[in-house]
Amino acid sequence: MFDVALRRFVDPALIRMAGWIADTRISANMMTISGAGLALGAAFFVTQSNFAAALGFVLLNRIFDGLDGAIARINGPTEFGGYLDTICDYVFYLSIPIAFGLMNSDNQMPALLLIASFTLTAVSFLAFAAIAARQTSDDGAHGLKAFIYSTGLMEGAETIAFFVLFCLFPGFFPTLAIVFAVLCLLTVAQRFILAAKSFD
Repeated sequence: MFDVALRRFVDPALIRMAGWIADTRISANMMTISGAGLALGAAFFVTQSNFAAALGFVLLNRIFDGLDGAIARINGPTEFGGYLDTICDYVFYLSIPIAFGLMNSDNQMPALLLIASFTLTAVSFLAFAAIAARQTSDDGAHGLKAFIYSTGLMEGAETIAFFVLFCLFPGFFPTLAIVFAVLCLLTVAQRFILAAKSFD
């Protein structure tokens, strides 16, 4: 929901940093894979109840996720890079709830519901993108992407906010996860309505 607005503040810094990194010949794909490693590191620290370290790795993961796209725009994006970025994003999205579920049995059901809602959100997002690509062109609001983005209630910024809250208030994970899952389901409904209007 806030991704497009936040891009205006974040993109200039990311572009400057990406320019420095691109000069070192570090590729966008290397940043993407490194980001996935940071996501797994964050999940590991969650299972160890080291939430300060987990939070640090979550934030580093998101920085790497922003930088890989900026580097790709400098060096030229590739189809495989877009595919890899999507896969590694979901390594991040799924590993954190799984880690909280492993950490405490009280977290398991909320984590399972959150992962289920992520699955539906992902399907609604990717199915829309696949069909829209055959019919329309992207408006570019989310920047240069590998596929067409459909704006929704829960996007990247909101996911980061909830994951930060998970790390800051781990005792409230069950409540936060359920709230997040409900908001994801509302996003699915939002995209369903959008698809019905767009593809009718």
